[in-house]
Amino acid sequence: MTNINRRDFLKLIGAGSVGTGAGVLYGEVTKQTVELLIPQVIPPEDYSPGIATWYNTTCGQCSAGCGISVRTREGRAKKIEGNPVHPVNQGRLCSMGQAGLNALYNPDRIRRPLKRNAPGGSFTPISWDEALTTLGRRLGNLKIQGKGNQVTLLSDGVRGHLDKLFATFMQELGSDNYLQYDFAFPNALYKANKILFDIDTLPYYDIKNTNYVLSFGADYLGTWLSPVHYSLAYGHLRQGRGKRRGKCVQIEPRMSLTGANADEWIPAKPGTEGLLAMAIANVIISDDHYRGSDIDDWASAVGSYSPSAVSGQTDITESEIKRIANDFIRHRPALAIAGDNIASGTNAVSNILAINALNYLAGNLNKEGGVIFNKKPSLVQSTQQRHASYIDMMGLRDAMSTGQVDTLIVHNTNPVFNLPNSSRFKEALTKVPYKVSLSSFMDETTDLVDLVLPLNTYLESWGDDIPEPGVGFTTATVLQPVVTPIYDTRSSGDIILTLAHQIGGELPVALPWTNMEDYLKAGWKEIYSGQIANSAFNSFDQFWRKALESGVWGENKTCVPDRKNKTKQVQLNNITIAPEFSGDEKDFPFTLLPYISQTFFDGKGANLPWLQELPDPMTSIVYNSWIELNPATAKKLGIKEGDLINVQSKEGSLQAPAFIFPAIRPDVIAIPIGQGHTQYGRYAKNRGVNPINILESIVDDASNALAWSSTRVKISKTGKHIDLVKTSGVTRTLGRQIFDKPGKHS
Repeated sequence: MTNINRRDFLKLIGAGSVGTGAGVLYGEVTKQTVELLIPQVIPPEDYSPGIATWYNTTCGQCSAGCGISVRTREGRAKKIEGNPVHPVNQGRLCSMGQAGLNALYNPDRIRRPLKRNAPGGSFTPISWDEALTTLGRRLGNLKIQGKGNQVTLLSDGVRGHLDKLFATFMQELGSDNYLQYDFAFPNALYKANKILFDIDTLPYYDIKNTNYVLSFGADYLGTWLSPVHYSLAYGHLRQGRGKRRGKCVQIEPRMSLTGANADEWIPAKPGTEGLLAMAIANVIISDDHYRGSDIDDWASAVGSYSPSAVSGQTDITESEIKRIANDFIRHRPALAIAGDNIASGTNAVSNILAINALNYLAGNLNKEGGVIFNKKPSLVQSTQQRHASYIDMMGLRDAMSTGQVDTLIVHNTNPVFNLPNSSRFKEALTKVPYKVSLSSFMDETTDLVDLVLPLNTYLESWGDDIPEPGVGFTTATVLQPVVTPIYDTRSSGDIILTLAHQIGGELPVALPWTNMEDYLKAGWKEIYSGQIANSAFNSFDQFWRKALESGVWGENKTCVPDRKNKTKQVQLNNITIAPEFSGDEKDFPFTLLPYISQTFFDGKGANLPWLQELPDPMTSIVYNSWIELNPATAKKLGIKEGDLINVQSKEGSLQAPAFIFPAIRPDVIAIPIGQGHTQYGRYAKNRGVNPINILESIVDDASNALAWSSTRVKISKTGKHIDLVKTSGVTRTLGRQIFDKPGKHS
């Protein structure tokens, strides 16, 4: 009835009492709104009116790979919950996962294919036939001319059969330019684990069964790797083992959600966490807590990192370093982990190597409560080698600038937003002759392309996923659509398969399927024949049905990597080096710590209104960006909460209101990542600031990743003030005299 105003409603009431002839009036009044007044007589086949149906699939809001159960009624998704049998999230779900409905029903979704009228002009809707024919003809001509390598596919971090499909398509096209880019991808963590443990996949950090968690900046309750899974593990660590209650210590310059829930929060100087870990290792060796055959190698490696030598560099006292080291050994099994800002400096790999070495020295490898190595997924090809580092992205920038890229296909990633202005990526992108975006939303990158192919959301698509990191054994999930597509959109797989047939030649031979569902089933049938056929399933059809019903399939096998002589390699690699920062400390006295937002992640969630309304767990602020600074710093500069302050680096400046935050070092300021979009829909556009914009293009040489916590800045007052919107209230009565004056009733 929402489309009927009061006057029309009264007309309907009057028409009902007129008698014969009233049908003409009734028909005129209800011509446009009859669907709101008369219920469906013949419903579609896939639902029953009034009866809820649940579908199990996988969340697509981040890379953790949580399983979800979606409740649908009358063919529409109504609620998303965690899948209770999925080993990653075990029935729980974070706020981003719950907000998946905002993505599905978002009013700013791209609803049909679009093409740009002229360079710099507006977009015009076109049909799918025209869009795919135009793109297919261009790609086909490049292939015929032997110029397939002038095509580049840049995707987000897809896994499973969609990744395999992308790789096959590009290979048959004659191009080896297939890259994946995610701002928050843990390049340094992968590299450090490869050096020390010789593994290509991330291990499983068994927080659930450990006695002592020594976390160097890993916000495992907020944003690190798989926060829902680790939050469950944290709950078990704290209260799930009778009278045993594990201890948590958090070392980081700015308190995270994990730091707020730890037993101890230790604000080490930014970039020196690896030095601190080496000092802890020094105590373990010198106090005779490690007796391995390679003890002489380790004694030599950590000999110069005594607590007395490291204390002044880290701002952690000698006695505190010794206490932490003794607690770590005494509470075994203990677990040392690293992430987030610690893994985003110029010495990120060295820091993580030192921190990982503590697990080696404590004997925590492949043991319950320690570091358990995941088996490399054998279901489909691993994607780790395609993840583009910052140096790789700069290589793509140079290729675009020099005319080596004729056609760029961007899939579900937004490098214009997630790369600093100093990268000059946006300028290079404009020089590519033909640019295509496969996206559900008009983000900053999509706004610059020539052709837009609108995607289904993950709730409307077929696919599969292998969570990374795993849970100690191989786990895979089949994604299935829970609703039919709402708009004239298509899935990524369907688009690529259609293009393969448009181009012709060898492509339809390599990719004979016409839709993603058939391609996916064929891939899983091959897996079933090779690995699953001898299990409890009588046929592939039975297995497929059960996989869709349960939402997950797992293989309980772990691997033990060869760690022979790895300590010598670490020693030769100079395990710890001093951090470097852009900007002279005299001119730029503060270290800028951008941090991944628990609500918006790296900016992907900023277009979802539920998340915009969700208070930040540490500050309770909504709708905006803010700059966190220590009370001592604020007092020295005469800054009060809400004062608009200017933050300037060598590469640019931004302005945001100040938030006085006692749990941050005085020489550090922090800004959440996620806001500051110039596109991306009504809920995200022109809201807050993007701290990535002013970062220096400085990298960790060991991983080639952007060192996004290594930029120095200076701050100044602008003379303006903004009242921050918070849910935590204030400590003053604001003149309302809520409380009686002292002594009134004494």
